[in-house]
Amino acid sequence: MAKQPHLLVEAGDVHDIALIPGDPGRVDRIAKQCENVEEVAANREYKVVNAEYEGVPLTICSTGIGCPSAAIAIEELSRVGVETFIRVGTIGALQEHVEIGDMIVATGAAKEEGTSKRYESPVYPAVPDYDVLTALVDSAEANGEDVHVGPIVSDDAFYNESDDYVQDWNEAGLLAIEMEAATVFSLARRKGLRAGAICTVDGNLVKGTQKGADSDDELPEKAKNNVERAIALTLDAVTTLA
Repeated sequence: MAKQPHLLVEAGDVHDIALIPGDPGRVDRIAKQCENVEEVAANREYKVVNAEYEGVPLTICSTGIGCPSAAIAIEELSRVGVETFIRVGTIGALQEHVEIGDMIVATGAAKEEGTSKRYESPVYPAVPDYDVLTALVDSAEANGEDVHVGPIVSDDAFYNESDDYVQDWNEAGLLAIEMEAATVFSLARRKGLRAGAICTVDGNLVKGTQKGADSDDELPEKAKNNVERAIALTLDAVTTLA
């Protein structure tokens, strides 16, 4: 198979389990917890690295911001051998009790985005694979970590999440909002692949705080620290899924 046009990878370049953060910088943060790290490719928002964790080979690939670029990553990685995708990202809380720095494992994602709707009807569910979901929850329990487990929403318009939208999502019991999971889950399901997501809360829209609101950095300090913990839980889950 020819080299993929955006990720610049081909068959044999990647492993069957991929961690997919949005931020290329988070690829490096994940790699620091691994061994035998090797950069495979870097182009646009996509940085692809191979590594090992406790002897398990895995690939780490950034997807950029939003469902369109995440869909490209899923399409191209699946063509060259990836079978399991785990999103390791950040997310904005939609419930009062969900604090900055908390971790959320998604049981499903509402489709407030346009990409998945180009593949299928919006009435079809965007849900993670059961084995991936279970591995993430079990990893948290085994490591004594508390995580929120429940539904989230994926949205395209970061700067147009109005009070009416936030109130509706809150009343629906959705835990938090991010920008990629609905398409990741939907594409994986359609392709017969596995996918899941664990995200660290970086703001709370109900309380009126978004990422970067209280500091010059994108993430508050507690969220930064807990991103590392979410990465550790995900890598532990990888050993189970392998």
